[in-house]
Amino acid sequence: MSAPVGIDALLERVRSAYTRIGPAQAYAAFRAGDALLVDIRYQALRERDGLIPGALVVERNELEWRLDPQGSHRAPEATSHDLRMVVICNEGYASSLAAASLHTLGLHRATDLTGGFQAWKAAGLPVS
Repeated sequence: MSAPVGIDALLERVRSAYTRIGPAQAYAAFRAGDALLVDIRYQALRERDGLIPGALVVERNELEWRLDPQGSHRAPEATSHDLRMVVICNEGYASSLAAASLHTLGLHRATDLTGGFQAWKAAGLPVS
């Protein structure tokens, strides 16, 4: 049995496996058609703070089922394992674990938004 690992160490480990992306870079990739923005925040946060126009909303507990291109419950947007996905949570913590899970499914271009939705909003990027 391996020794327990704390959440900070786990985040450091999973984040070392891919390159995270900042708000401006995510927005540019989205506008260029090179990235799918995936909002995993729960409903109360979306209602409180708003939505990113054009982002696919998938609650965290459904993420793997909705984004697996081979899955029977996949979202229409989940077209390929080569699709670049930017996972967005509220502050950029849960999204790191979610992106790591997507990598396990073979979605090798999955990443997450540094600072999450709050960083997006603070950068003055579109919110509805």
